[in-house]
Formats: sequence, structure tokens, C-alpha cells
Amino acid sequence: MLSEILDQPGYVAVTVADAPVRELFPGVRLRPLWSNLSGAHANILEMDPGAAWPHRDVHEPGPEEVFVVAGVFDDGARDYPAGTFLHAPAGSWHVPATTTGCTLFLFYPEG
Repeated sequence: MLSEILDQPGYVAVTVADAPVRELFPGVRLRPLWSNLSGAHANILEMDPGAAWPHRDVHEPGPEEVFVVAGVFDDGARDYPAGTFLHAPAGSWHVPATTTGCTLFLFYPEG
């Protein structure tokens, strides 16, 4: 039965440790987990303590879904502890930062 599950077209499993790492900014790393032809994609974002995005992060062409996996995430307005879910609609923006360090799961349903 396990092989039947894993052999289904489009079924994907990846560990964060096996995902490639790309440094976006000092102390900010992106690990792509999944994407499809429509542009939807899922990532892990790791931010070291004291790291910050150097400019506004504008959500285009679609929304951004954020789940704080670990640490405390600051969107430029307030802090969000681990376990918090955020929905940022298309066209909205924030300035990601963290004083403690954080790990985020990011999902972009529309690319």
C-alpha cells in the first residue's frame, strides 16, 4: 500500500534537510519544497536572530500564507510566536524581521 501512495502522479514528499538552500539576504535563507506549473509553491524560510528583510516584501501576483514553525516572526507591525498562521492578501506587504530567529512555512497558492 505504501508504494501505491508514493507512486501517485504529483505526490511529493521532501524533507527540509534535503531541500536546496539559497541565501536571500544576510541571515535569511529560503528552502524550496514544492512548486507546480501554475506557479503555486511552498518554501521554508529561515531567519537568524536579528535578521531583517532590507525592503518591503510585496505579495504579488497572489497572496502569501505564512505559518510560524519556530521562533518569533515580526512583520514590521507586531510579533507572532510559533503556531501563528498569517494570510497576506495579494497587493499587501510587510517587512519581515526577527529578534529571536524564526522558521516559517510559506505557501503561495497563486505563484
